[in-house]
Amino acid sequence: KVWQRMLMMMRIRSAMCAPDIGRNAMALLPSRRWQVGTPTAQRGMKTKPLDQRVKSTKFMHELTDQYPQVEIFDPANGVLLGTVPDMGVEGAKVATAAAWDAWAMWRDTPPMERGNYLTKWYSLVLEHADDLAVMITSESGKPLAEGKGEVLYAASFIDFFAGETRRLEGCLMPPLSSSKRMLAMKQSVGPSALITPWNFPAAMITRKAAAALAAGCPVVIKPAEATPFTAIALRHLAVEAGLPPALISIVTSCRASVPALGEFLATDPRLRKISFTGSTAVGKLLLSQAAGTVKRVSMELGGNAPFIIMPDADLDAAADGLIACKFRNAGQTCVSANRVLVAEEVMGAFTSRLLERVAKLKVGHGLDPGVTVGPLINEAAVNKVREQVEDAEGKGAEVVA
Repeated sequence: KVWQRMLMMMRIRSAMCAPDIGRNAMALLPSRRWQVGTPTAQRGMKTKPLDQRVKSTKFMHELTDQYPQVEIFDPANGVLLGTVPDMGVEGAKVATAAAWDAWAMWRDTPPMERGNYLTKWYSLVLEHADDLAVMITSESGKPLAEGKGEVLYAASFIDFFAGETRRLEGCLMPPLSSSKRMLAMKQSVGPSALITPWNFPAAMITRKAAAALAAGCPVVIKPAEATPFTAIALRHLAVEAGLPPALISIVTSCRASVPALGEFLATDPRLRKISFTGSTAVGKLLLSQAAGTVKRVSMELGGNAPFIIMPDADLDAAADGLIACKFRNAGQTCVSANRVLVAEEVMGAFTSRLLERVAKLKVGHGLDPGVTVGPLINEAAVNKVREQVEDAEGKGAEVVA
């Protein structure tokens, strides 16, 4: 019921590059129009609306339910949340062509004007923060409090990069000769592909997309297969803020389509940069694929972080820190400890403190009151944890909680 109410409140349709794609999902947000002030408008000069300066947006109205549909489920209870198109490479080609056509307009848009649109986007994200939090919890499983925190975290990136548009400065460097002048200018890289993980479906998108848009780069976003609705919602709010649809496209897909889609995003020469957050193995593959076009890359890859407790540690602080680190989003964040190393002389004292805190955790659906630990994202994650526990027990470990 909470999910259904949220759908009615947000009224966001399952739309990727087009407002008419998808079914069994959401209707559009209430139609509103804002006048975003621009430097030229403020001076009384005539200027066309931003969306009229985009050369090609016809793709927005051509994509329909021609794609197979992918079902998206609530990881906590298996309830069907809705469907999204399996757009794959074909959808990515359409989005890339639109981004390429829109690039010239967007890079020539004054930076402060770009910042004004981002500021409006930031305001709309905050306006719909509660609805977005419910959406994040429903498709990723994290507790609602964490979902709300992520929305604010995600919005902060938009706000930050909106401000950075006022600081896109070059520099004047000392010349080698008195007859020369040396200048350094910052220019838009070009259309960028953004691949984001499921565990922060809002923050990872805004951190990448807001930076790119501020710099004058249209974006093609490939969200995680498990959490597409948050990406769709953020994109729709960006369009509501006045950004032309061609500047920010969402390409959804099923798991089977991901390898080919990732290869396209890494190799198409029109996409000048690729940003990826995910596993080291996939990052290596994308790096090798991107090398063919000497594409700029930003990689945030997996780690294997230990949580180390020394003999002189404050054990209460250490236990609190481990609870916060390891149980956030059921241990499925990039900064979660992968293993805990405890000095033998404090092992017993630390374990007892940890057990006291673990006993206070409440596991359940993230929308239920008081829940502090939600589900693992899918069956594969459950099996992985089960295998790790069984392996540890087989090597002499004791399960104490």
